[in-house]
Amino acid sequence: MTEEGTAAETQERKRVWKTPPNVALCLETDIADPGSRGFVLQIGEAFFHGFLVKKDGQVAGWVDRCPHAGFPIAVELDRYLTPDGSLILCGWHGAAFEPLSGACVAGPCAGGKLTPWPVEARGGIIRTA
Repeated sequence: MTEEGTAAETQERKRVWKTPPNVALCLETDIADPGSRGFVLQIGEAFFHGFLVKKDGQVAGWVDRCPHAGFPIAVELDRYLTPDGSLILCGWHGAAFEPLSGACVAGPCAGGKLTPWPVEARGGIIRTA
């Protein structure tokens, strides 16, 4: 392996924090209520990490980054909610967030908030807004 190959493999992927509007993500029926689903979108040479939460018939989108330490919220794929579906739970440090408002209600970032990812459901499809 060359030094160039080693450097390229260990280089961190570029991240972006916003997405273009009107990107179809999934069908509304693809997410249980309550339920959640993670997404990684490639935008140019960078990547956006976000997740959707569906609760009480409403859908909210969040940037997949805990305000406490900057880690992704889920430790396991699509596991963003507590077992009863009542809260978003950061798998790293136990911060808990309201699913539709993103407000941190417990844990190390109490009083903080998740970063919104604008999405909308229309015609049965969830899209970026």
